[in-house]
Amino acid sequence: MSLEILGMVSTKEASETRGSFFDGPAVDTAYLTRFAKAHDAAGFDRVLIGYGATSPDGFAVAGHVLASTERLGVLIAHRPGFVVPTLVARKLATLDQLSGGGRVAIHHISGGNDADQRRDGDFADHDTRYERTAEFMAVLRRTLTADAPFDHEGRFYRFAGAYSSVRAATPAGIPLFFGGQSDAAVTVGAQHADVYMLFGEPLEQTAERIALLRAAAARHGRTLRFSLSTRPIIADTEDAAWARAEAIAAETRRRVAAAAQGGQGFPGLSNSVASERLQQVAARQQVYDDRLWFGVTALTGPGGNSSGHVGTAQQVADALLRYHDIGVDTFLIRGFDPYEDVVRWGRELIPALRAGATRQPAGFLPVR
Repeated sequence: MSLEILGMVSTKEASETRGSFFDGPAVDTAYLTRFAKAHDAAGFDRVLIGYGATSPDGFAVAGHVLASTERLGVLIAHRPGFVVPTLVARKLATLDQLSGGGRVAIHHISGGNDADQRRDGDFADHDTRYERTAEFMAVLRRTLTADAPFDHEGRFYRFAGAYSSVRAATPAGIPLFFGGQSDAAVTVGAQHADVYMLFGEPLEQTAERIALLRAAAARHGRTLRFSLSTRPIIADTEDAAWARAEAIAAETRRRVAAAAQGGQGFPGLSNSVASERLQQVAARQQVYDDRLWFGVTALTGPGGNSSGHVGTAQQVADALLRYHDIGVDTFLIRGFDPYEDVVRWGRELIPALRAGATRQPAGFLPVR
């Protein structure tokens, strides 16, 4: 695969600078439909559907996205531990069959926010959650591929005669995505992931993580693909793009202050190692590799991916293709102006990314 481009949909308009995470209905069906169709038209391969203990159900959202689009795939985030892996396997395979095949993937999040885990009744500690994820992913993969019923007895799950009569609709199966940067996460991902997801860190650090993860996977006779998450900010000129970045930071700063004053806090806070790594990078400086900007990261605190590449569409594409050179073959891009960014990226950024990727396959080049 030369390049896979992921977006992210939500059931209402909300970002650091747009809409509200707290007010209004949780599901705006018209907005979700329009947002999904925009990704489809823009040339995205898949969209991530996020997970939160108070959020709408991701499998139901995925079914709506698949039914509302022609070719767009979904990447369903979930937290192992709340639904057994045999059932998740059947849910995934059923969606894959109903949507024509090759459009369904799953992303495993072991849990970076203890408070959010407890909202769904999970009081396991960090390393225990990752051990559970490892067993979950092993049973999930076996259920999706087993030709006959099987028994399993592990620390977290026990099954007798487990089997799924419904299979993935294509030989490509159901890709297993995974994320996490702790030592426990590296151990799990190296053994069980197809695609390892990374936040938008500078090139040098990303190359170091890829090398570490490749070595860990090789010890199990495996290879990994890598995904990088970034929040591109593009405009017609470089100066205009940086001006837009500063405007985004100013609005984020205002909204963070308002949330604190209202006693709500800012959504998405995390105590994960990956989020802490982003905070450490942001504390040292705001711009790396000419275009990678941490202005919002420094304002919102530990949370999801918040760093982004800034410039014209071609400048940002060139910056992302440097990651492609060192082995990243999947990019998750989502905007601060969610719908409008998707439309513009479809006209400018995505064509430039795909054109550049055809000239240089994802490889093992040193950072230049």
